[in-house]
Amino acid sequence: MPEATLRTLSDPGRAGPASRLSRLAPVHWLALAFLAAALGFAAVAWATGNGFYLRLATEALIFAGLAMSVDLLLGYTGLLSLGQALYFGLGAYVSALVLRDVAPSFWLAMAAALLAGGVAGLIGGVIANRVKGVYFALITFGLAQVAAKTVYNTRALGASDGLIGIPQIRVGFGPFSLDTADPLSFFLLVLGLTVAAYAGLSYLMDAPFGRTLAAIRANEKRVPFLGFNAWRYKLAVYVLAACVAALAGALYPMLRGFVSPELMFFETSGNAVITVIVGGVGTLVGPVVGSLLLTALRSVVGSWTEHHLIVVGVIFMLSVIFLRKGLVGALLARLNRRGEQGRTAP
Repeated sequence: MPEATLRTLSDPGRAGPASRLSRLAPVHWLALAFLAAALGFAAVAWATGNGFYLRLATEALIFAGLAMSVDLLLGYTGLLSLGQALYFGLGAYVSALVLRDVAPSFWLAMAAALLAGGVAGLIGGVIANRVKGVYFALITFGLAQVAAKTVYNTRALGASDGLIGIPQIRVGFGPFSLDTADPLSFFLLVLGLTVAAYAGLSYLMDAPFGRTLAAIRANEKRVPFLGFNAWRYKLAVYVLAACVAALAGALYPMLRGFVSPELMFFETSGNAVITVIVGGVGTLVGPVVGSLLLTALRSVVGSWTEHHLIVVGVIFMLSVIFLRKGLVGALLARLNRRGEQGRTAP
């Protein structure tokens, strides 16, 4: 009974498995279309020997992981975090230190970043979830600023110069391995991790855990009457989002060979929020599309003028005014309308 009630509370428009499947199907089709386009892009880039665009696309996918962590909080729970860069930068620094000073192991660096992100997320979540609304956003912003300034002034972490000299590594998969120095191999690795993250998070958000988060977003005061502790669920999704951001950040030094305190600055968190809103809030695939779009725009416009942020700001304002559901959200709404028309047609 509570789970059935939770479905109705989290989304009054869907009452059963059939309607839920019909609603989610277009999202997954868009994700498959994105995967096909990404593989096609990789084939063309490999055939032309253009490693620059492969590196650029890889960076976009890494920041898409950060954007997905923001979407978990904003799109599914209604929590606006202005400090996700804290966990992204933490994952990057932990990964860089492991690769440079401990062992050049991909799996060890990712495990260390995951552990650090989980612990930091638990501490930050306990602090931030004591407040709601705009105060939650301000607390997350403050936590990130404190961490960024601490790293910026710590000589052991490179201070303002960051950490350099991160070695290129080989990633082992049993008898097979790939080299992160090869643009195509590393792009396919990051693409695979992005697809795995999307699949896992999509499954989790359609499970009872995700429906509880949607109920919290819709009406947090009613959730305890269904037998759920809203604070614990918000803490859990906060830690999950921190882990996703940390894992994404752990890939950054493998791509660029360095990390800097700027990864923790507000600009990184703000860009992630803009990416989610432009791509589509509450879709998971929207942040990926938004990250690729904004990264490409910054690269193209940045080659013409140093004022490329003006273009990004204009796109953000237009999205808020005319595409409140974002690019993917607007496309899904259109596909859903066509599907309903097809079902009602004689």
